[in-house]
Amino acid sequence: MSRLIIVSNRVAPISEGGPAAGGLAVGVYDALKETGGMWFGWSGDVLTSGQPQIALEERGPVTFATIGLLRRDYDQYYRGFSNATLWPAFHYRADLVQYDRHEYEGYSRVNAWLAQQLVPLLREDDVIWVHDYHLIPFAQALRAAGVKNRIGFFLHIPFPASQVLLAVPPHRELVQALCAFDLLGFQTRPDLRAFCDYIVNEAGGTTAMQPDGLTRIEAFGQTLCAGDYPIGVYPDEIAELARAGERGKPVRTLKATLHGRKVIMSVDRLDYSKGLVERFRAFERLLDHAPAQRNKVSFVQIAPPTRADLHAYQDIRLRLEAESGRINGRYAELDWTPIWYIHRQYERAVLAALFRASNVGYVTPLRDGMNLVAKEYVSAQNPEDPGVLVLSRFAGAAQELSGALIVNPLDIDGMADALSAALSMPLAERLARYQDMMAQLRENNVSVWRDRFMRDLGQVSVRQGVSLPPLERAQG
Repeated sequence: MSRLIIVSNRVAPISEGGPAAGGLAVGVYDALKETGGMWFGWSGDVLTSGQPQIALEERGPVTFATIGLLRRDYDQYYRGFSNATLWPAFHYRADLVQYDRHEYEGYSRVNAWLAQQLVPLLREDDVIWVHDYHLIPFAQALRAAGVKNRIGFFLHIPFPASQVLLAVPPHRELVQALCAFDLLGFQTRPDLRAFCDYIVNEAGGTTAMQPDGLTRIEAFGQTLCAGDYPIGVYPDEIAELARAGERGKPVRTLKATLHGRKVIMSVDRLDYSKGLVERFRAFERLLDHAPAQRNKVSFVQIAPPTRADLHAYQDIRLRLEAESGRINGRYAELDWTPIWYIHRQYERAVLAALFRASNVGYVTPLRDGMNLVAKEYVSAQNPEDPGVLVLSRFAGAAQELSGALIVNPLDIDGMADALSAALSMPLAERLARYQDMMAQLRENNVSVWRDRFMRDLGQVSVRQGVSLPPLERAQG
């Protein structure tokens, strides 16, 4: 039986009920627990000297294989090309793209080195699933080392339109590297269309829709397939977490402090792609245009720190602190604070309970691959008295959650109007919207996401004449 080998930039230190992790970590670990196998990647350690060594840890059916990075590799591969070049470009922020040729060389070098570390751990029939923008050249490096296993790739962030991708100088090399995978997965159909547009109009390749729904791609002398696979959550598991935490101290404290006021809740990593400044200003516009809401509602923004050593992230933190202070200074009263801006991380169970206790989920990124917070917010709601989701049209989740109030995160007045509508929405409409979204979340949970991708990866290999056994299910 084949094992599943997950490869990602970071192997997250996930524990049951522990701190909330990003969409990649939660989705991947939930998937891997059911099949068993290995999760390989960076440990998070940055070494100043020596030769990094792989550490293996068995945790139930999952083996965690982690390795540290030397400081130069971290600076060039992670801080540099991955997060100063690819992240802003893929989130349509070409104005923030910083490119250094040496950092791209470091990015390519670290991918090749990581691939070399994985090769001795592989078995002949392993199925390899590589995740996200840090590891675009990974399959190319494995192929150069003689690895013939099935290799799939899933991009958790958006794939940009061709004219945006062209802002990255080695764009052609990156797309050529992606064509070394057997199957490419994107969060949404617009992302897939953007990739296919590049293949046809920039790479001179061809694309064709197949009867099975996959897109067959021929480019750079390679043949591969691609599809859209919106990542999900386990909505009933999140609902149970939320119920269990309803009487916990964080929720009791929130309710006691608010004295019956309504709550607008946001949870985001501190990142310029999340539209946080625009979100604060839309809440200010609500208070400005709807004076009746003053002292009746508070906005809670939880923004855990991320990539704190990058200047762009330091800047966004300073801007948010200034905006929250300015708005609170303008509207606060002795017994009411309009914005609670909290710069720390909470456990998943606490966040689920806070979602359940809030009246509005406020999820308005400028651009996002999926945004699982939107799905977690809906999942956590009280089915008898659910809150309302206000969601950016530029989050991948907007392709599925039609029961949300969809907004343009650049339209400050439009977002303020949506907040007003959410706060005053009657129960019957809230129930209808909630039930519609929960049905969608249950139909396309994280297991469905994984199973569709792995099924398609196996079929791609069959079409290429490779016969491999199915994935092994974890025992116990």
